[in-house]
Amino acid sequence: MTRYFATCARGLEPVLAAELGTLGASSIEPGRGGATFHGDAAMLYRACLWLRSAVRVLRPIHEFDVHTPDGLYDAVRSICWNDWMTPDQTLAVDCNVRDSALTHSQYAARRVKDAICDQFLERTGRRPSVDTEQPMIGLNLHVSKNHAILSLDSSWSSLHKRGYRPIQVVAPLNEALAAGLLLRAGWDKATPLVDPMCGSGTFCVEGAWIALNRPPGLTRKWFAFQGWPDFDRPLWNAIRDDARRAVLKELPATIAGSDLRQDAIDFAKTNAHAAGVGHLLRFERLELDAARPPSGVSGTLICNPPYGERIGEEEELIGLYARIGTTAKEHWRGWRLFVFTSNTMLAKKVGLKVVHKEPFFNGSLECFLWEFKV
Repeated sequence: MTRYFATCARGLEPVLAAELGTLGASSIEPGRGGATFHGDAAMLYRACLWLRSAVRVLRPIHEFDVHTPDGLYDAVRSICWNDWMTPDQTLAVDCNVRDSALTHSQYAARRVKDAICDQFLERTGRRPSVDTEQPMIGLNLHVSKNHAILSLDSSWSSLHKRGYRPIQVVAPLNEALAAGLLLRAGWDKATPLVDPMCGSGTFCVEGAWIALNRPPGLTRKWFAFQGWPDFDRPLWNAIRDDARRAVLKELPATIAGSDLRQDAIDFAKTNAHAAGVGHLLRFERLELDAARPPSGVSGTLICNPPYGERIGEEEELIGLYARIGTTAKEHWRGWRLFVFTSNTMLAKKVGLKVVHKEPFFNGSLECFLWEFKV
């Protein structure tokens, strides 16, 4: 069994651990910003294909203490790189450092690359080329408090990049965080899901994929593990084919989004079509207080309103948060209401009884998922 570490947004560690358990991973240990687990090649492939809340799945290959760039170079050069790649393969190194004597992540990444290339030059007279976009071998170096972990990165491009956002824009929350929040909220996929401030439609699309049993990595064209020397293509094809056959054709309940802005609705529809669920989702241009629940059973109402990060915005948003509460109370009785925001003052303006709140990090920003009683 091989040891892996899956990363996620801070706060989603329990969600990620539960996902890994469902997939059959063993020795799962949630930690800060991710979870360690063990498994075979099939487990790795399932993790990359199915994990909704993960950002990366890393395979550690060397751990060591490091205090200088030269010490880093020597430690990396001590690895027999013939075991992991050939000089004909392309290479890239991603690095993050924290609370360490090494303070420059780009320079640290360069020293790792130099150590590998110099070893191949010495042994074979050839060196790997660098490809930062789609390397055949992607490496991740994490240095914290002078302790380094060098890992193979199984995807290279982050797992949150599902491929349905044809135009990459600055979004308030990424796909993995949106999916993780839905899972943490305990949304029952047999019941409706509505986002009355849907923006680019991320909650709706991720909800649709959950309800359809559709893996987030199903249409991804390439994972970095496909360049590893032990890559088992027939096994990977079989796992992906099994997953494809298990995808449902229809949603068990309504999933809908609305927004005040027409450009947001147009963008949400574009994303939904790119995700293959445009024909299943409902998007409408509506004022917040004009949104109404679909007929039938109660469900989950979730939104990610503006946080008021810029000076002067807080006062303008008080009325918006108050309308979330009054609209829910007047028209959405019996539904569960979730509001994701970094602003506690504004969250309290919703004016409903708080059932639960839980911290999550949206990048470096601490936010809370608030559940209100309607």
